[in-house]
Amino acid sequence: MINRVLIRMKVVQMLFCYFLNRNEFHLYPVPESASRDKIYAYNFYLDLLLMALRLSGYKAGSSTLVFSNKYIGDNRIGRALKSDPSVKATIFKRSAEASRFDSALESIYDQIIKSAIYRSYTHRKEKTIQDDIDFWSVVINSIFMKNQDLLTAARTDENFTNVGYEAALQMMDATIRSCGDARKLLVESKNSLRRSLDKSYELYNRLLALPCALVELQDRRLDAGRHKYLVTAEDLNPNMKFVDNRLVKSLSKDEKLTEYCEENRINWFDDIDFLHGMLDDILKSDIYREYMASEGGSIEEDSDFWRQIMKRMILPSDRLADLLEEKSVFWNDDVDIIGTFVVKTFRKIGQRPDDENAESCILPQFKDLEDERFGEQLFTDTIDNFDTYRSYIDKFINANNWDPERLAFMDVIIMSSAISELVKFPAIPIPVTLNEYIEIANYYSTPRSGQFINGILFSVINYLRDEGVIHKK
Repeated sequence: MINRVLIRMKVVQMLFCYFLNRNEFHLYPVPESASRDKIYAYNFYLDLLLMALRLSGYKAGSSTLVFSNKYIGDNRIGRALKSDPSVKATIFKRSAEASRFDSALESIYDQIIKSAIYRSYTHRKEKTIQDDIDFWSVVINSIFMKNQDLLTAARTDENFTNVGYEAALQMMDATIRSCGDARKLLVESKNSLRRSLDKSYELYNRLLALPCALVELQDRRLDAGRHKYLVTAEDLNPNMKFVDNRLVKSLSKDEKLTEYCEENRINWFDDIDFLHGMLDDILKSDIYREYMASEGGSIEEDSDFWRQIMKRMILPSDRLADLLEEKSVFWNDDVDIIGTFVVKTFRKIGQRPDDENAESCILPQFKDLEDERFGEQLFTDTIDNFDTYRSYIDKFINANNWDPERLAFMDVIIMSSAISELVKFPAIPIPVTLNEYIEIANYYSTPRSGQFINGILFSVINYLRDEGVIHKK
């Protein structure tokens, strides 16, 4: 039921929230106190973070000293430091003085590759983010802290203090360890993605159950009319076509729908004011009047009636929008797509034999296991390779003289997700990916985003083909 169109939308939503809230590192602020110890500690702390970057293979300032070690270079801490905008903006101000620590860094590097922590780290086949954090923490506390060449280089600063030196190393260790908090955000975001998809399926079942509740409410009204004090002929012999609707009877007997509603405590009568208002709107409508006036009837006609009610009255109604907004932050963006599945289910019921033993038409949450895994795989890969995918985007933005800094962040998220799908999901045709993400851009981003994204992705696709990264059509 939850198709890849909806999954892509959910992934883009969650990626946008994740990157907006992500702060890989908790950087220490500039000290408010003007004490010598604190000023030196802060400046040396920035130098240490820059050293960690340099050991990870990144060039800094005028220094020509570059380290190339695949194990340290592949460590996610170094990559995260480089990609964190707040880190770059802060520590690269110190890059002009980077060469002052060249000899110390050579000494530290030699100690690292001879250390027990390095041997243990390199022998791990599957490294977790915690392994990366622990590696750097040990390096800081057992190698940086005790390296005499580093202490000698640090003393060349006229503001050097022993207290500030030790405080800076402690600050660096705390910053490296704070990267684990970003991983908690990643776990929470994955859980939110799963919850969002579960809530979409709940909305599908809620909307399927709504006609049953509306018919039951009308049946109660008609029964009350038969027992009122001044009863009329119409009260005693009401037109029961609406109450006896075959589609609703089929939905009421469906075991899958009943079981789901019971397990998830779905009961429209908890929102009785909404039910009364929606029923009143339906009873006043031309759709209802024409349906009740027609003679005879079939399950096809009954199904068509509810399809029209759902499409033209329920789904677009402000009553429903207000109610969904109260119940879930996920639903107002979902209602249009989920509504199409509800209408398709009504049509399917109307086309099957009117038989109590007929197979349920309620759609499963996912078509298959591949679809079930698609969202999390797309989400995870986009995050893991975000820097690489962003570099592809920037390559062609720069080539066309656009300013990367003025690029809408939502456009970056959409294009990165699309590139992930192009690269990591070879079974999905390129035109499908392009069309889907252009539609998402038109819905979530700026009016011109769809055309812009199409142009950039087209250039990226040609480049990745030339590089042999993708081979599909």
